[in-house]
Amino acid sequence: MEKFFEEIKELIPNEFDAFQQAFSLPPYKGLRVNTLKCSKEKLLSLPGFELKPTPFCSEGFYLPSNTDGLGKNPLHHAGAFYIQEPSATSAVTMLDIKEGETVLDMCAAPGGKSTQIASKLNGKGLLIANEIVKSRANILLSNIERMGVKNAVVTSAHPTVIAEKLSGFFDKILVDAPCSGEGMFRKDTTAQSEWSYEHTVACAVRQLEILNSAKHCLKENGVMVYSTCTYNRRENEGVITKFLEENPDFVIENSGADFGRNTLTHAKRIFINDGGEGHFCCRLRKLSPADGYTEPYRYTEPKNKGEILQFYDSVFINRPFGENIEVIGDKIYLLPNNMPQLKGINVLRSGILLGEIKKNRIEPSHSAFMACKPGECRNVADLTLADFRTEKFLHGEEISVDCSIKGYTAVAIEGIITGFGKASTGVLKNKYPKGLRNL
Repeated sequence: MEKFFEEIKELIPNEFDAFQQAFSLPPYKGLRVNTLKCSKEKLLSLPGFELKPTPFCSEGFYLPSNTDGLGKNPLHHAGAFYIQEPSATSAVTMLDIKEGETVLDMCAAPGGKSTQIASKLNGKGLLIANEIVKSRANILLSNIERMGVKNAVVTSAHPTVIAEKLSGFFDKILVDAPCSGEGMFRKDTTAQSEWSYEHTVACAVRQLEILNSAKHCLKENGVMVYSTCTYNRRENEGVITKFLEENPDFVIENSGADFGRNTLTHAKRIFINDGGEGHFCCRLRKLSPADGYTEPYRYTEPKNKGEILQFYDSVFINRPFGENIEVIGDKIYLLPNNMPQLKGINVLRSGILLGEIKKNRIEPSHSAFMACKPGECRNVADLTLADFRTEKFLHGEEISVDCSIKGYTAVAIEGIITGFGKASTGVLKNKYPKGLRNL
């Protein structure tokens, strides 16, 4: 760690003492409101959410340092917010997502930045969230589902495979590269013990390789943001400088962000002194033509489409996930529009899992309800944070509902869909997934 502090002193000699002092204090904690499911105004109006905004994104807020157990909060289950270190939201802000764009998150787990991208897309366009490590990709998928994202594809592939199969497809790309994690040191002593100069050098080599894969996926005039949660120059300015030397068709672009401090003219550095645990972000634009062409996905219409649509309409209103139906095995998916050809890529999930065919019936999936608003569901049981049934539901227990409600029913907590059950004679049989329940 002595070498680490020497490098920090070289980076900010006039503020090193302040950095050291801050380093010994508790880390920043934060959350980001998920606007796909909940407005900022609504969350801030609820008990326990008197929060202070961060400078890094308009939906980001600081949590008190003594906040604990928020993962069991009913609104966390509902996907109303994502617990996220404040400065980690800066990269997507610099990417400046617009509705309708095609976006790749190359190193996406656990999903904080992917779900932030999805909230900016607002159900339009397409997000492909990739994570090479399968176990981490499953966590990513779980967060994509919890946050109600319906226009995403979750993949688990090496960046070189993504580059080969999805050449020239994306408007924007985020490369939040695996790094030495110096910005995690205050909350993770294991990261401190594993740090070494040699590890940072190895990270820089890998980071450049990932960037050189991701570049092939951009359209002409496309934008790519490179980010890390570390401080040293090797993994930040060093990687960008080397990338630009090898790729003169890319330029650093001014993102217009006013947080942190400038480096490489328009890139951004965030230190503890700047209100976050630590981040580096650089926005790059590709000036050359796209490297290739990716074929559009060819949808295969199922033979039992009429039966599926009948089920779809019995549970949901106005087909909120579109009608690009595909059946794989016994599972029914509703695929996003404008999907690329995905052959040769390990896909964990495309779009929404509508339900599963079981003998002579179809049972809806939890993820389909999580991506809905109450007005898109045929039946809704409304609960509040103060309602004793809320805790029972999140435990997986049966709850009482109005006797007029029959069949598959969404459960909304403070107006935000949190799961579903099946209602009959005033009782809702709980369908909340076992692995998600509060114990």
